[in-house]
Amino acid sequence: MAAKRRCKWAQSDALLMAYHDAEWGVPVHDDRVLFEMLNLEGAQAGLSWLIVLRKRDHYRKAFDRFDARKIARYGAAKKASLMKNEGIVRNRLKIAAVVGNAKAFLAVQREFGSFDLYIWQFVGGKPLSARARKSGIAKSETMSKDLKARGFRFVGPTICYAFMQAVGMVNDHSPNCFRRRAWT
Repeated sequence: MAAKRRCKWAQSDALLMAYHDAEWGVPVHDDRVLFEMLNLEGAQAGLSWLIVLRKRDHYRKAFDRFDARKIARYGAAKKASLMKNEGIVRNRLKIAAVVGNAKAFLAVQREFGSFDLYIWQFVGGKPLSARARKSGIAKSETMSKDLKARGFRFVGPTICYAFMQAVGMVNDHSPNCFRRRAWT
């Protein structure tokens, strides 16, 4: 039996393979999952995705399963305890960003009815095809500017594009990947 052909980045580790095969690039419309992924992509800044993926369960526990209402209420004591949590990336700016992002996320939900409606507007409500990479990059720049203007942090264009890839807003599976065909 022939092995599945995957994107090159997903071939080096069993955890990456499982993530690629089941999650990466699958369109997400659940606000909690979108919030989680936006923050995990931000946690990745300066690191590899594999490091964050290995810590994902710890992040979920440490950040109340990415319940934005709870996170928005975190005070100095909770942030200090997170700085001692070895299960997550202990970076003061990244931890503060998750708390600030929760507040901005809740404001977006109030304004648009859901974060899903807001974030998917950047791609016209449906995934961009693999052939639309340049358009996707431009849209990630627009998304980044708008998120920053709303108070989100760790949402530069590169992080936004990685987020778009992860939550299926753009199909960036390589041409020979078995997952690419799902959206082409």
